[in-house]
Amino acid sequence: MAVKKIQKQLFGTNGVRGIAGKEITPELALNIGKALGTMRPGEIAVGRDTRTTGPVLANALKAGLLATGCRVVDCGILPTPALQYIVKEHYDGGAMITASHNPPEYNGVKIIEPDGTEMGDEETIELEELLSKESLPVKLWNEVGTERAELHRVEEYVEGIIKQFPGKPGTGMTVVVDPGSGPACQTTPAILQALGCRVLTINGVMDGTFPGRLPEPSPEGLAGLAALVKASDAAFGVAHDGDADRAVFVDDRGVFVEENHEFALIAQHLCKITKGTIVTPVSTSQLVEQVANKEGCFVQYTPVGSIYVARTMRELIDAGTSVVFGGEGNGGLIFPGHQFCRDGGMTAAAMVALVSASGKRLSTLLNQLPKRYMVKEKLATPHGKVIIEKLEKYYSGEPIDQTDGLKIKRHTSWALIRASGTEPLIRIMIDAPEKETADVFLSEIKKSVLKILDELA
Repeated sequence: MAVKKIQKQLFGTNGVRGIAGKEITPELALNIGKALGTMRPGEIAVGRDTRTTGPVLANALKAGLLATGCRVVDCGILPTPALQYIVKEHYDGGAMITASHNPPEYNGVKIIEPDGTEMGDEETIELEELLSKESLPVKLWNEVGTERAELHRVEEYVEGIIKQFPGKPGTGMTVVVDPGSGPACQTTPAILQALGCRVLTINGVMDGTFPGRLPEPSPEGLAGLAALVKASDAAFGVAHDGDADRAVFVDDRGVFVEENHEFALIAQHLCKITKGTIVTPVSTSQLVEQVANKEGCFVQYTPVGSIYVARTMRELIDAGTSVVFGGEGNGGLIFPGHQFCRDGGMTAAAMVALVSASGKRLSTLLNQLPKRYMVKEKLATPHGKVIIEKLEKYYSGEPIDQTDGLKIKRHTSWALIRASGTEPLIRIMIDAPEKETADVFLSEIKKSVLKILDELA
């Protein structure tokens, strides 16, 4: 059982994105709405993040849906996982206007299926084929769709997370939340307060200009969060990206928690409670597999992208396999008992429960994890596919995994080389037990790539 990655033209791993007014225009949003309405006639929920171009694009997309006869439900500003949760509960599909972690000038569209997952590759290619047509049929005046607002539905998402954690596990705990001026301003603080936490916020007012920091929660951008954690003696700080499907943390010392360590810590906690399989992409640190195996669980790898993780989790469960947890090494974690998509609010709540149950500081728990180091680099080149084909021959004497790109396994380390589907570059990731080993492996891979580029010149 293996979910395969199929190359799309317009849509990437997580929807279509680009600079608003340039690549992402009202005309494109209108046509996406018409194509989606043609594919998924029925009741379609539309949501958006806080970006300034959100209303323009949402209205254009809704116009396309209405033109094809859909019943449109405007859910307003809310996190992507909130829209996914309520689509699963109430509607025939959904569309989220968001560019996730991209800078403020970007925007995009994510399509949500009736089960709350993002649209898969085969369905997305079908949507792209509809988009490529010169025109799509629209309904006559007496058959056009209707629109209504259901802004209150986001409260169901908040309650859906709260009920997963009975007994107020956060009682006596201070947590600092940085929603990054995104839609989680109205959800994550409410969730953690309901769990009993004392919640402080930074960048807690919704603002599509993102005045406090960029939507990508980087260590540099979270300096204010780290300072407030230390000043308030908080248990930890949690920050979200632009649509809150991811959560990243700073520990009680104000130190940024590398996302693979976050994943491993929560995986370890859940594997102590339930035995089964963890699903994650080939780009995730081997640290997750180490802690899972130690607790009697297994890891199944997928191509890079949360949709492949979610679909694999569903397939395994349907086949009778116990699936404990899933996600990516970027703070995008999937809790199958809640829903099959990355959920930053749920991840924040899970960390509260984990720290509370341990009786230890987050920094102490992180220090007890096995040591792993990951280094990443990008190299600009339009020859990504050729480079990977040649690297496969260079390293044919070593174990190779071609689930997504080329993964070279060497003793207790690995290197992953992937060609970008949207930019003329290749991405190199190295995961090793020591930093020196990771640096040497990276240097070796780069030399091999540069040698290939010289041959191609």
